[in-house]
Amino acid sequence: MTRLTAAVEWLLFASRFLLVPIYVAMILLLGMLVLFFLLDIAHALPELLQMTEKGLLILTISLIDLSLAANLVVLVVLSGYENFVSSIHPVGDDSRPEWLTKIDFSGLKLRLLGTVTVIAAVHLLASFLEIGQQDDRNLGWQVLIVVVFAGLGLIFAATDWIGSKSHKD
Repeated sequence: MTRLTAAVEWLLFASRFLLVPIYVAMILLLGMLVLFFLLDIAHALPELLQMTEKGLLILTISLIDLSLAANLVVLVVLSGYENFVSSIHPVGDDSRPEWLTKIDFSGLKLRLLGTVTVIAAVHLLASFLEIGQQDDRNLGWQVLIVVVFAGLGLIFAATDWIGSKSHKD
C-alpha cells in the first residue's frame, strides 16, 4: 500500500467525525422539544379545570407527538453516532441501553419510518378530533400520508427480511 493510498484511506475513515456537529445540533433540537413540551403543559395547567374532554385529548395527543419526536431524535443521535462515528462508552455509567448496539442502519431506517408513521397517525387522530374545523381535502391528504408511510414501512421491512434471508443462504 502506498503512502498516498494510506493517507486517502485515513482521510475517508476520519471523515466520519464530520457527523459530530450534526449530532450536537440534534441534541439542541432535543432541548427545544423538551422546552415546547414544558411550555405546552405550563400553558394548559391554568385552563385544566375548564378544559373539555376533547381539549384534554388534543393536549394529550400534542404531548405524545412531542415525546415521539424527542424519542426519535435520541434514537437517531445515539444509534447514528454508534453506527457511523464511534462506540459510545460513557464513563462510570452502567445505564447504556441494550438496544444501542443492536440497531444497525437497516433497523434505524425501519424505526425512523415507524416513528414518522406514528407521528402522522397522531396528527390524523388530532384532526379527526377537530373534524368540524377540518376540510375533507386536508383529511384526505393526511389519511393518504399515513397509508403511504405505513406502506413504505412494510416494503422496507419486507426488503430487509428478504435481504437477511438471502445472506443466511
